[in-house]
Amino acid sequence: MSKGQLERAVFRILERSLPKALPLNLLIKKLNTNNEVSEIVRTLDKLERDGRIKSYKNKRFKALKRKASKRGTQRIEGVVEVIRSGAAYVVSTDRAKDVYVPMKYLKTALDGDIVLVEISDRRMGRRPEGKIVKILKRKHPAYVGTARLYGGSITVYIDQGGVKTFEVLIPNGYQGEIQDHDKVTVEVTDWREATSKPPIGRILEVLGRAGTSDVEMKAILIEKGFPLQFSKEALEELRHISETIPAKELEKRRDMRGITTFTIDPVDAKDFDDALSIKKIDNGKYEIGVHIADVSHYVQEGTALDKDALVRGNSVYLVDRVLPMLPELLSNQYCSLRPEEDKRCYSVIFEMTEHGKIGRYEIVKTVIRSDKRFSYEEAQEVMDSGKGPFVKELTLLNQLAGRLRKQRFKTGSIDFEMEEVRFLLDENGKPLSLYVKERKAVHKLIEEFMLLANKTVAKHIATAKTGKPIPFVYRVHDLPDPQKVEDFSNFARGLGVPMKTDTPRQIAESYNRLTRLAEEDERLRVLQPLAIRTMSKAIYTTENIGHFGLGFEYYTHFTSPIRRYADLMVHRILEKIKRQERMDIEALNQICVHISERERAAMEAERASVKYKQVEYISEHVGEVFEGRISGIIDRGLFVELIDSLVEGFLPFKTMDEPFEVEESRLTAKGKYSGEVLAMGDHLQVRVVDADLDRRRVEMAWAPQEMDS
Repeated sequence: MSKGQLERAVFRILERSLPKALPLNLLIKKLNTNNEVSEIVRTLDKLERDGRIKSYKNKRFKALKRKASKRGTQRIEGVVEVIRSGAAYVVSTDRAKDVYVPMKYLKTALDGDIVLVEISDRRMGRRPEGKIVKILKRKHPAYVGTARLYGGSITVYIDQGGVKTFEVLIPNGYQGEIQDHDKVTVEVTDWREATSKPPIGRILEVLGRAGTSDVEMKAILIEKGFPLQFSKEALEELRHISETIPAKELEKRRDMRGITTFTIDPVDAKDFDDALSIKKIDNGKYEIGVHIADVSHYVQEGTALDKDALVRGNSVYLVDRVLPMLPELLSNQYCSLRPEEDKRCYSVIFEMTEHGKIGRYEIVKTVIRSDKRFSYEEAQEVMDSGKGPFVKELTLLNQLAGRLRKQRFKTGSIDFEMEEVRFLLDENGKPLSLYVKERKAVHKLIEEFMLLANKTVAKHIATAKTGKPIPFVYRVHDLPDPQKVEDFSNFARGLGVPMKTDTPRQIAESYNRLTRLAEEDERLRVLQPLAIRTMSKAIYTTENIGHFGLGFEYYTHFTSPIRRYADLMVHRILEKIKRQERMDIEALNQICVHISERERAAMEAERASVKYKQVEYISEHVGEVFEGRISGIIDRGLFVELIDSLVEGFLPFKTMDEPFEVEESRLTAKGKYSGEVLAMGDHLQVRVVDADLDRRRVEMAWAPQEMDS
């Protein structure tokens, strides 16, 4: 376990053992971790210094009860995480369990805000509940909402992920043109938290009519803090950048223009940031090149282009558009590895046998010339038919990727084959149909060589013999939460899936076994997203703790600098090392925190756009009955995912024949009268009752007999 995870686990065990004090040997047994005893002792010392535990003679330890306020309640500081029901959890490092806050007790707190929460008495067998008493720090300076015009006044109803959270009064109106139901951005100038009156603000910009696809997609981006335009300074810098490669620069790069090279990307992609090359060399070996666009050549550190890229952190891929990290002249033209054009690259070149054994490697700046731009579909057709351009090269690369993949899983990598929904849109962006993306061999081919390059670069830096460690951007993935793994394992075993979770290696093997079983039994597919929920979030950091999900000791992101700032930083660090320069580790840490947060925001924006389009699609099918599977359970009802379209909606218990009691794990619900148990993954028939685009929600009703009729 990491330091933070070990601290949480130790305190959780001691807290659950109250009022008893635990001896050290029993605590270590309950922890069931590979951490050294000295690490556990240091963790206990820290917890005692923090006033959270007390030590006794004979090496016994006990968690201290938290001091209550005069009213018999406890207040803690934490970060708000809003969930899809509209309620939230407050996450605090001071507690083993997050604090649940019903929507009516959120005040005006939004996702990401730092708040003070007052915890009520814990319900038996449930998470602690509370209410927010003060917002300490706001995450965003401005918000998106829908303007309503009442006579001469304007009220803006703030949205957050489609949930109406609070209203803002605009006392001075808006000087420009505005209509009722326009989507706007607003700045709150007075929160008036001391009163029950709504906050006061001013409108910054009118985006357009709420409910139109273009406006809603822009609103999603703004909600998550992504600027829609590049700065004037960045666009001015762009005018002075040349794509031409001077002869003097060619002399400093390894010339690989004569070697068979091609790109493989989605059919609608324009930013080709990686290419593969293959060349047969002596002794039956092959030289495999993973070539990555040299964005660092064009985007210099500290420039306006660099600052704009850092603000975004990454490109954002919504259903009907891309918000690029870099201006399109760079991302789609100068940096894009387009065929029959000389391009600057940063490359990792491997010497490999036909059996996938890797010999020497080289990380070097190159110039390449792609021979062919394949779409995934085109490359897969060549591989399947055995006919077409570069069929021998594609076939060999696929065989090598298969061996790399097999070795990766052998050493602890986890394979989650998650379903991804895709849309067929008309010219106005309206969804005509939905389908599940099929992951084929060619996708895995590209994935394996990108993983190999990323891992190789990380290990190259981490093991470099340069005296002090080199400050670097690692991509890390911590071990999963032990309690979440235990809850999930118990549920999976109830569905007939054997689980061994005593060690990280056993967890990986059990999760991979689950993936194989889910391919055979569709009912088990719901377990995969549940397994993912037990996982920690992958982040960027200068502290390398390895990547649990991939089973790698060293990992980074090097292969997508057109769309990820982390990769751009890695390229720059590689060049600094050559000049015997190092980045300031504190500055690098701040960048890592920022781009990790921006990555999460991009993922949330992408999910929000998918949700919006799904609701837009299903709005044409209100009243129809579908088969679905239970994908989530809360106290008020079930979340149900439709089998064919993956559209998710909410089915309230109050619409069913009897009340249901939800188990603590939220994996099952039991009928109060019949004793019928509904579990995650169970299939049931539902009728679509309502599709609310404003809230991005689908309401469903139980329809057990309607499908047959």
